[in-house]
Amino acid sequence: MKLYDTLSGTKRDFAPAADEVRMYVCGPNLYGPCHVGHAFSYVVFDVLRRYLEYKGYRVKHVQNFTDIEDRIIEVARQQDSTIGDLAEHYIQRFLQEMDGLGIQRAHDYTRATKYIERMIEIVQALIANGHAYTVDGDVHFRVRSFQAYGQLSKRRLDDMEAGARIEVDARKEDPMDFVLWKAAKEGEPSWPSPWGPGRPGWHIECTAMSTSLLGEQLDIHGGGQDVVFPHHENEIAQSEAYTGVTPFVRFWVHNGLLRLTETDDEKMTRHSGNFVSIRDALARYHPDAIRLFLLSSQYRSPRAYSEDEIVAQQRAIERMRTALRDSNPTGGEALAANEYRSRFEEAMDDDINTPRALAVLFDLAHDINRSRKESKDIRPAQALLRKLAGVLGLTFESPQGQDNVGAQPFIELLVETRSKLREAKQFTLADGIRARLTEMGVALEDSPQGTTWRFQQSDPA
Repeated sequence: MKLYDTLSGTKRDFAPAADEVRMYVCGPNLYGPCHVGHAFSYVVFDVLRRYLEYKGYRVKHVQNFTDIEDRIIEVARQQDSTIGDLAEHYIQRFLQEMDGLGIQRAHDYTRATKYIERMIEIVQALIANGHAYTVDGDVHFRVRSFQAYGQLSKRRLDDMEAGARIEVDARKEDPMDFVLWKAAKEGEPSWPSPWGPGRPGWHIECTAMSTSLLGEQLDIHGGGQDVVFPHHENEIAQSEAYTGVTPFVRFWVHNGLLRLTETDDEKMTRHSGNFVSIRDALARYHPDAIRLFLLSSQYRSPRAYSEDEIVAQQRAIERMRTALRDSNPTGGEALAANEYRSRFEEAMDDDINTPRALAVLFDLAHDINRSRKESKDIRPAQALLRKLAGVLGLTFESPQGQDNVGAQPFIELLVETRSKLREAKQFTLADGIRARLTEMGVALEDSPQGTTWRFQQSDPA
């Protein structure tokens, strides 16, 4: 199996350093709902994990939640909430949406605020060995003390322009130095430290969590291409400067970014509003169709969100469902399917080439449907189709309510009516509407921004 490593810029033979694959994936910032661009990343790493397990590897998969950061503080203040309550709300929503997409849960979901003591310990060590320095309660990493800085993003330090994604601060020794610890500001959450009350910088969080849960060297570190610089570049610098272990990560794996339309120059982002939420996508389309859409291009390639393509994938998935329907009686010649297994593995061994792997599945489904007419025994081939499709996270199940797209305008009318009843303090009538919607498989969620709804997902078989 070959896997593309961003650091070396090549596909390399993959093997873990020990008897377990240690995989860390950057998780969401908990200031708002996740969008389909996030789903792209988590589907990619879900498939990578599934395929590693299919090949017999044991995998320990850790994913973090960023629950302390500037935007979380800002949104919590706007909503008259706490960062803890805001984070918990979006963690629960995230987990529900990952379940809805058929994404296996990580073995560990860890929150940054649970590792403050570990971060302080790392920062103290970096100061002691000359890689960091203090300024007025802040602590900065001294990038010129780390000779390999820029190796991941293929940038030379002297050519980097401060201010693009680095906070400009005249107190720094070098404009490219990055913050490890921020001195407390009035009205913001803070923790005690040797440098006074404050909170961690974004980058140190992942080093603290990953090394605590997976050790000083990771086999795979994943994320979107938008975090190669500065986040992952800074992770390498602070982690290797702290532990002395190189490389910090043996395979850096980054997925391409999703745009809202073909004409958009920018990726989907929550703060700019150019996104489709995962919840909205799941309310409209079958999870298999969404996964099929996201996996139908090479994972490192950028792409645009397309509802037309997802609708086409919903039709395509029906061809596989047809192939999995009733089998012929036993006794006939069995459909030979081993070549499909070999072709599938060859595709996936080539840097998780899901477009080629999907083509194999559709060829197998076509062969099954043809062989059914020839009275061949298609049961072994059907079992293989299910197994290989499972590696891509396809279930062929129909979530409750998903096929009743025509009911959406009626549901939206009921949700709007309920909101007006609540405004008029007619809570009994409003609760009655909610109860009837629940019976229809529709879940509601009230927030300061209004009420949103989604079809509930059926329990997995």
